[in-house]
Amino acid sequence: MNQIKLGIIGMGNMGSGHLRYVLEGQCPSVTVTAVCDIDEKKLEWVREKAPEIRCFTDPEKLLDSSLVQAVLIAVPHYEHPTLAVQCFRRGLHVLCEKPAGVYTRQVREMNEAAQKAGTVFSMMFNQRTNPLFQKAREIVRSGQLGELKRLVWIITNWYRTQAYYDSGSWRATWNGEGGGVLLNQAPHNLDLWQWIFGMPKRVRAFCSQGKYHRIDVEDDVTIYGEYENGATAVFITTTGEAPGTNRLEISGDLGKLVLEEGKLRWWKLAQPEREFCFTSREGFACPETAYEEYREAEPDGHPILIENFAKAILEGQELIAPGFEGLNSLAISNAAYLSSWKDDWVELPGDEKSFEEFLKERCAGEQEKRAAESGGEAPEKLKERWQVRW
Repeated sequence: MNQIKLGIIGMGNMGSGHLRYVLEGQCPSVTVTAVCDIDEKKLEWVREKAPEIRCFTDPEKLLDSSLVQAVLIAVPHYEHPTLAVQCFRRGLHVLCEKPAGVYTRQVREMNEAAQKAGTVFSMMFNQRTNPLFQKAREIVRSGQLGELKRLVWIITNWYRTQAYYDSGSWRATWNGEGGGVLLNQAPHNLDLWQWIFGMPKRVRAFCSQGKYHRIDVEDDVTIYGEYENGATAVFITTTGEAPGTNRLEISGDLGKLVLEEGKLRWWKLAQPEREFCFTSREGFACPETAYEEYREAEPDGHPILIENFAKAILEGQELIAPGFEGLNSLAISNAAYLSSWKDDWVELPGDEKSFEEFLKERCAGEQEKRAAESGGEAPEKLKERWQVRW
């Protein structure tokens, strides 16, 4: 079988989990030929599992080794665009972990490098493989929901304890991670928000730093977005609420979608609401509705995205998550941070210079990094960790 030769840079929770998928045969179009990490202990684990894989501690040496034609980037957030640009300059294909980066200017430059290189570029937005989100996008984008009115997403089941944040000195820091819940847990949801409903024109956000944990970054966020057609969006997320909720509701002129508890419910109006409102002669009447419900098991999206990336290289298969789209969710989170810091509305795509100045201030004023107290999660828990929690 024809396979791509893949290198993985970063053998932490995510990188080691992705390697397991390949070694277990879940990505038949991929063979991992090289990996890189600055931690020799992580490389020892690779040598035990797959001694045929070359191990590097310097990413540039891996990139110049001629052992790979594609690279999966799974390092701390700030380095995503930096490493991707190095890959593109060498004509290598890139699959990048989320988020695309920490600030949009850096990601725009990455996208420009990708366009110039003409190689395959994909983001690891694995939740796009969930059939319920795909169905919601199909209904919304096809116009079956009519003129869009509102999106409300309460995604508060990203609960984390203080032990989680203490498990790595880079976690939940401006210098190490570039943010909190918006940069670590919620990029998937921000991506799905814009993938299904579209990009807002402006946002007003409230990001509470260290509200529930001893951290300097945000762990509780509310974003209010507005659209050109008058539609609105409310996005609420936190890592400090238990039990949490995952409920996505989308309303349009022709009905409503609700995604919750592993199912999609669809109420379809027999008549557009705006038309019914002004033609009905009854003050308390409602349009007639039909109801449909969908349930479908969620696949493990990570190996699907890896295989899709490989097939795009080998056969020209359409990408599920094109890399260029990583800019969209980051633009929302950057605008949300800036809105909270300025205590004002922010128009998208946002003032990049102003955002970076505020970010530098927070990096400079950050408390001394916490010492790591544990080694984090085992690679075997990758699927459980990033499945949709209903």
